[in-house]
Amino acid sequence: MLILDKDSKISLYMQIYSHYQNLIVSGEIAEGMMLPSIRDLSKNMNVSRNTVEAAYQQLYSEGYISSKVGSGYLVEKFETNLYEHFKELKTEKEVKQFHEQGISTIKKYNFQYGRLNVSDFPLSIWRKLLNQTLLSDEIDCLTAYNNRTGELELRTEIQKYLHESRGVNCEPDQIILRPATLACISLICQLLMKNTNTLAIEEPTYDSARDVFRNHGFNMILTPVQEDGLNIDFLKKSEAKAVFITPSHQFPTGAVMPINKRLSLIEWAEQNDSYIIEDDYDSELRYNSRPIPCIQSLDTTGRVIYINSFSKAFAPGLRMGFVVLPPPLLEIYQTYFSRYNCAVPWLEQKAMYEFMNQGYWSRHLRKVTNKNKRKHDILIRTIAEVMGERIKIHGRNAGLHILLEIFNGMKEKELIEKAAEVGVKVYPVSIYWGNKEDYSYNMVLMGFSGLTETEIIEGIHLLNAAWF
Repeated sequence: MLILDKDSKISLYMQIYSHYQNLIVSGEIAEGMMLPSIRDLSKNMNVSRNTVEAAYQQLYSEGYISSKVGSGYLVEKFETNLYEHFKELKTEKEVKQFHEQGISTIKKYNFQYGRLNVSDFPLSIWRKLLNQTLLSDEIDCLTAYNNRTGELELRTEIQKYLHESRGVNCEPDQIILRPATLACISLICQLLMKNTNTLAIEEPTYDSARDVFRNHGFNMILTPVQEDGLNIDFLKKSEAKAVFITPSHQFPTGAVMPINKRLSLIEWAEQNDSYIIEDDYDSELRYNSRPIPCIQSLDTTGRVIYINSFSKAFAPGLRMGFVVLPPPLLEIYQTYFSRYNCAVPWLEQKAMYEFMNQGYWSRHLRKVTNKNKRKHDILIRTIAEVMGERIKIHGRNAGLHILLEIFNGMKEKELIEKAAEVGVKVYPVSIYWGNKEDYSYNMVLMGFSGLTETEIIEGIHLLNAAWF
C-alpha cells in the first residue's frame, strides 16, 4: 500500500516513483501488468495529477513502463533479473537508501492520531461554497480587514450549534475565532496572566498544550487523572487559580468525567475565584451513547472558558477554532485585544458559515461519526479477537484514538520498534506525561481515523505477530 509522507524531504512524485520502481524491481508487479490510472491514483493519494504524471514519466523515461493510447501504463518486459542486477550494482549505502525510500518507508500501516481520511472530506461541496463566495457580491471583503473577532454570521451559527449539541450558554459576541486550539490557549494565557501565573493541568495531558502554558510563563501543577477524570481532591489542595481539562474524553487516557465531579469542579472554581479551561475536543464523536453536555452548560457564574475547533470532525488543515469567553474575561479581551485582527481567513469563514447554514455540517457530522464508529468497533473487536487478555484497551467508545496497554514484558520503545519492523507505525504515550517516572511505559497510542477498515484489521494482525 502506498502512503505518502508529505513532511518528507523527498518530493511526492519521487516517493511515488520509488514505490513503483521497487515493486517492479522486486517482481511484485509483473511484466504486462497495468499501473493505476493517473486520475485514480491522484484522487486516492490526494495529490495533483501532475505529481502522478511526473512519477510515471520518470518510470517511462527509465524504461520501466510503456504507454499505450487507451490502455494506460504497462510494466515492460525485461530480459534480465532486475532484482539481482540492482543487488549487484548498488553499493551497501545505495541499497540502504533505495530500501528506505521505497518499501520500508512507504508501506506502513500508520495508526496516527488526528489524521483524517481525505475521502471523508466533502470536497465537492466545499469547492462549490468557496466558488460561490468568490463570485458573490461580498468578494470585496477579501481585500479588506473584517470583523476582528470573526464574522458575526459564522459566530452565530457556531453559537446555535454549540447550544443545541453541547448545551453551551453564550451569545455570539462571546465567541472569538482563532486558528485552532493552541491559538485559543495562547489567548487565554494572555487573559489570565494579569491575575495569576499558577495553573493546574491534567497528568498526563496534551503535550502541545503544556508547552503553550510553559512558554507563557505559567507554573503548572500536574494533577493526576483517575479513571473518572481529574483528581478534584488533589486540585482543591493546590494553589492553582485555573485548571486546564479535557473532561468529555480526556486526552490521552479517554477518561470521562461524571456529573458529580463536574459540579464539584464548578464549586471549586466559584469558591476559589478561579477559572476552568474546558477543551471540548472531539466531543461530537461518541459511538455508543449520546454526547455528554459540557461543563460550561452547568456554569451559572461565568467560571468556565470553553474551547473547541473543527479539526477532529472536519479538517485539521482548515485551522479554525474558537473560544467562548465568560463575561469577566470578555471585558478584559475588549480592553486589551479589541484592536487585534482575526487570524482566520475571511474566505474560509464565509464558506464555513454557508456549510453550517445550509445544513451540510450536521449531515457531515452524522457521516463521519458513523464511519469512525465502524472503524472504532472493528479496531476494538479485532484487538480482542487477536490479542485476547494479553492487552488492555483504554479510552474506547469515543474520539479518534485508543491507548493500548500490552502485557508482554516489552517497554514502549521496544513495542514501537517491533511494530515498525513489520511496517506498522504506533505512537508513544510517554510524551504526554510531565512526571515520566509515574508512567508504566507499556502502552502505545493508536489513532484509527486515517486508515480503512481493511488496513485496521491487517495492521492489528501484524502487531500481534510482532509483539506476541
